Amino acid sequence: MTSLLGGGFVWLWERAKHSRAENRRAAFFGVRPGENCLIVVGNKYNSPGTAHQRDVRAVVELTLLAGELGCGVSVETGDFRGGNGDRTEFCVGGPLGGSNLRTGGHLAAHLPGVVIHPYNGTHPDSVAYEVGGEKFLFDRGHQEYAVVAKFTPAESVAPVFLVAGQSSMANLAAIHFLRREYRQVARQLSSVERFCVLVKVSDIGTYAFHRATLERDVTAAAFGG
Repeated sequence: MTSLLGGGFVWLWERAKHSRAENRRAAFFGVRPGENCLIVVGNKYNSPGTAHQRDVRAVVELTLLAGELGCGVSVETGDFRGGNGDRTEFCVGGPLGGSNLRTGGHLAAHLPGVVIHPYNGTHPDSVAYEVGGEKFLFDRGHQEYAVVAKFTPAESVAPVFLVAGQSSMANLAAIHFLRREYRQVARQLSSVERFCVLVKVSDIGTYAFHRATLERDVTAAAFGG
């Protein structure tokens, strides 16, 4: 009897521990088990109607995440219009070249402190991200960045989780990193309800999207606070 009771308490404790961990993960990504999520994915750069293979893989990662947290998923392109309402929105891809127009709208409306420099093949600032006066340069295939932000539009009751990488590689790397290391990121934030961070992807030629790290929290500068 003592062994049975002891085993039961251990099982209950482990179950409660797992439940708390899943609740923290759901809170970080802004999802609510049993409800639906919206994934908005951009087009391949300058190729309307075509999604990059790595962005498709990013959508798969997000779909797996949602499934693990008990959520359904619907997918739209970056041409999607309207509010996200009561659906948590994952918006993937930067706005340059018309890739994800919705990202451009989100940035303009909610993240005025984030500047994305236009593509210019002869200029070192091409596709650079600038936040708080500091530039994060785009070194394609070597070192790249993604802006990751979470906020809730005034007209919605569920948040937007924005992943805007300098390339599809950066998009995938940021999502893959956050699925694995969300606890590390959450510990460095003052709030998981509203934030903006930069994720750095390095040594891409060797490690592809697997070597990503949290570069810094830029919440205050990004939201103009």
